[in-house]
Amino acid sequence: MSQNDASDFVTLADAAAYIGVSKDTLRRWDSSGKLKPVRRPGSGYRFYARSALEPFRLEYKRAEQAAEQPDHLFQTLTADVEANKLVREPQQGAHKAVRTHFETSNEPVILQIPVGCGKTGVIATLPFGIAKGRALVITPNLTIRKGVAAALDVTDPKNFWRRTGVIHDFSAGPFRAVLDGVDANVHDCNASQFVVTKIHQLASSADRWLPQFPPNYFDMIMVDEGHHNVAPSWVKVFERFPNAKVISLTATPFRGDGSRPVGKVIYRYPFTRAMVKGYIKQIHSRNVAPSEISFTYRDDTKRHSLDEVMALREQAWFRRGVALAPECNRHIVDASIKYLQELRQRTGFKHQLIAVACSVDHARQITALYTERGVKSHEIYGEMDKDRQDKIIADLRNGKLDCIVQVQMLGEGFDHPPLSVAAIFRPYASLSPYIQFIGRVMRVVHEAKPDHPDNHAFIVSHVGLNTDAHWDDFRELDFDDQAMVKQWLGAQEADGEGNGEPRRFDVGMLVDSEIIGSFINRSFLDPEDDRVLDEMLNHEIPGGMRLRDLISKEQLRESLRKKHQAAASPHSTTDLPVQPQARRVQARKRLSQRTNAVVVRILKDLKLSISGREVSKRNKAVAGRDNRAAVTALLNKEINEHLGIASGSRQKTDATDNEESLAALDMLGDRVRDSLQRGAEDA
Repeated sequence: MSQNDASDFVTLADAAAYIGVSKDTLRRWDSSGKLKPVRRPGSGYRFYARSALEPFRLEYKRAEQAAEQPDHLFQTLTADVEANKLVREPQQGAHKAVRTHFETSNEPVILQIPVGCGKTGVIATLPFGIAKGRALVITPNLTIRKGVAAALDVTDPKNFWRRTGVIHDFSAGPFRAVLDGVDANVHDCNASQFVVTKIHQLASSADRWLPQFPPNYFDMIMVDEGHHNVAPSWVKVFERFPNAKVISLTATPFRGDGSRPVGKVIYRYPFTRAMVKGYIKQIHSRNVAPSEISFTYRDDTKRHSLDEVMALREQAWFRRGVALAPECNRHIVDASIKYLQELRQRTGFKHQLIAVACSVDHARQITALYTERGVKSHEIYGEMDKDRQDKIIADLRNGKLDCIVQVQMLGEGFDHPPLSVAAIFRPYASLSPYIQFIGRVMRVVHEAKPDHPDNHAFIVSHVGLNTDAHWDDFRELDFDDQAMVKQWLGAQEADGEGNGEPRRFDVGMLVDSEIIGSFINRSFLDPEDDRVLDEMLNHEIPGGMRLRDLISKEQLRESLRKKHQAAASPHSTTDLPVQPQARRVQARKRLSQRTNAVVVRILKDLKLSISGREVSKRNKAVAGRDNRAAVTALLNKEINEHLGIASGSRQKTDATDNEESLAALDMLGDRVRDSLQRGAEDA
């Protein structure tokens, strides 16, 4: 039929009716470029060529037919889940809770399961005997999507169903399709029982995939890291499939912004029980505590005792000051290295360390502190080139790094059991991101061996950052079913996760010196907490007995006390030795890195682009250079004058000179900025 034949053109409403979709769906296809409208000769309205609609109509009809197939595999294939001894307790419990719930209700639900307890196994088993059609698995990022897709690969001899004996006959599946930007189409989904995708692939602004599926296409939707499920993209998915059974899986069924995830919690598996079972590491909190700290705040220099620090840490300005203070950073670095060494010495296993910083700039400073102490370290952050990120992660996984310092990286879904020390250098204003970070060190080195010395993790920070308040809330979350309605649930993440934006290091509080008096040691399995002991005594042991049949509560308490006392070492609060040469080299490196960041801040304050030439036009000393190069030269000149050295003599400076210049760098940057500002005003 000719494109000029008027009978071949139909309106939006007629085109939607012809395909069998809503007008809104057709508009989304239109806006995404999937289906292009045409202009009928002599008309300004949008029309569609009927011949061009035919492939879409056939594809959509096939999807509808696929959704209506009776006797779905999830109902007909025998799957041994709830009575299977090889299926973990939280996987069995989650299946039973979901099955029971959807027998009488279609209300969305939340499963609260700690990291490392087998959420992927829950996803693999939930549809069997419950879903009457396809299951959609939505992940928040590519890392988790890859992991889920691998676990649901029926062709892999080590897939979850085969390893656990959940399924014995794989001739008919289950099969899974993975939505990506290259190799997938709707026919793959029609031929599969599971469809795995990340949320931005499924329901992005372009809406490439979502409109292709009829509203009844999925009978079950499983959302991994389900605390995200209030975002508009998730809501769009839920509205597209209004009758689907929605299950969200998360370790933290609350959000830092105060909003509540979609669904009610119908099953929760405690962190305590997961530690007792050996599903996750036993975790211990270690906070360095100053016997005395001296700092300047608003030109007022004072010395403070530990008791005063414990009161001051409630103030945001104090927490930020501690986070950015080199002196406090050094003490967290030293403590975290000591606990890393302690873990390694127990068995010889190469445990590793992960740290979290306030910003990219801050991460570089912390990396240098680890490096000068002989710890192979590297920072990683979201704005970093992807190939470089991959190289750093590969070095971590291959054991070439001892420590990785991250900013908005290595979050949900990052699975690397050798990470056993988490060093916190930033304040957290709410609980959820705190738990998400320490989750990176929870995965066990040895499965189901709770007493193995490698299955312990340390969370190291500074009392001034007030992270132990989150530690307390974290433990209460485990024991209190009403924890989600506590007041802290509505806290805002005011201290924020760092990013690539340059920030000052000299605003507010400046720490002059700090004397560390002790480590404040606390363990999640606290022997003084009867709730912990009751959980442990209820633990099933071989022979069909429980631990309470063999030991009393007080005997268990004393045994646990001795274990924790042994795990509390090292007791020394002395600083780690640093080679003078390493200190000088890293101090010079930190000064150079911070110089680049301050240059960016100066240009931002002046509202000048990096590549412009305004500075060189006003200052003959830097003629011919772009703004970044010009300001860098001017700032380096200011630093050299501050050091009292000639240009090109920085190699001759000692560590103290560089450290002192680093402390003064923001002030020196202000001088350069103000001078350029005056020059612009005089021009």
